[in-house]
Amino acid sequence: MGSLPNPTLPTIDFSEKNLESGSTCWISTSKDVVRALEDYGCFIATFTKFSSEMHESIFRASEELFDLPTDVKILNTSTTPSHGYVGQVPIIPLYEGLGIENALTLQGAKKFTNLLWPSGNDYFCDTAMEYSKIMAELDQVVMRMVSQVYGVEKSYESLLKSTSYLLKFIKYRGPESDETSLGIVPHTDKSFMSILHQRQVKGLEIKLKNGEWIAIDPLPSTFVVMAGDACMAWTNGRIEPSQHRVMMKGREERYSLGFFTFIKDVLIQVPEELVDDDHPMQFKPFDHYKYIHFIYTDEGKRSKSPIKAYCGV
Repeated sequence: MGSLPNPTLPTIDFSEKNLESGSTCWISTSKDVVRALEDYGCFIATFTKFSSEMHESIFRASEELFDLPTDVKILNTSTTPSHGYVGQVPIIPLYEGLGIENALTLQGAKKFTNLLWPSGNDYFCDTAMEYSKIMAELDQVVMRMVSQVYGVEKSYESLLKSTSYLLKFIKYRGPESDETSLGIVPHTDKSFMSILHQRQVKGLEIKLKNGEWIAIDPLPSTFVVMAGDACMAWTNGRIEPSQHRVMMKGREERYSLGFFTFIKDVLIQVPEELVDDDHPMQFKPFDHYKYIHFIYTDEGKRSKSPIKAYCGV
C-alpha cells in the first residue's frame, strides 16, 4: 500500500460547543482525541480561547527573552535536567531554550522573571502566566476526555492534583552553510503531555508509525498536543508518544513554545481498569522526576525506550 498524498495529523476543534461536558459534541470529540492519540501519539488542536493577540504577545515576550545576554540567560538553572537553560550544545548547535518551572503559579513566573530582569518585567511575567493558564486549560480538557473514554477519571483526578507545569521558550538560529540543519534530535517527550506551539517558520516534523516523517505547518491558531513517555506508562501502552524532531530550512530564526506537564510527589501507576487479559500490566509504578534523571544516565542514554527500561514489567 503506497503512502497517502501529503499525510498530516488529525485536526481537532476545541470550540465552546465541543467543550460542554457530557454533550454529544463532547463525547464525539473525546473519541476523536483518543483515536488520534492511539493512532499517532499526537494531534493538531484549534482552541477558540486562544486569541491572535495572545499569539503575538507571547512571541514578542519570547524575542525579548532571547535578546538577553547569554551570561544572563544561563542564570536559569534547575535541579531537573533540561528544565533550565540549554544552549551551545555541540550536538544541537542551533538550539537554545529556557524554562519556567511551576509556570501556572505567580511565584514560578515571578521567580523566573526577577532572575533575568532584576528590576522587573511585568509584561513578560503577565504574558507568560496568561499563556500558561490557557495551555493548562487545553491540557486538562484533553486529559479529562481521555480519562472518561478509558473510564479512569478517578486516577486522572489524583494525578491532576499533583501536576506541575513547565513552560519552555525555544529558539533555533538559522544554520550557516557548513552547519547541520538538525535543530533538535529525534526524540519522544519525557513529560506526561506536551503542547507545542510554533511561530511562522517551519521545522517541526513528526514520525508516523510507518516510519515516514511529516512536516507540521505553523499556524498561529493551532497547537500540537502530544503524549509523553509518562502517558504511555499510565495508559498501559495504549497511547505511544510520537518521535519528533526539528529540521531547519533556510537561514531564518525559528521561535516555538513547549508547555509540558509532569507529575510530582505521587507515583504514576497504571489504573486497574486498563489491565485485563488482552492488556497485561506493562509498567510498574514510578516516580516521574526520578525517571527524568534516569534518562541522563548511561543506561538511559543507551536505551531505545527509556521508559520501558526504567519501569517496564
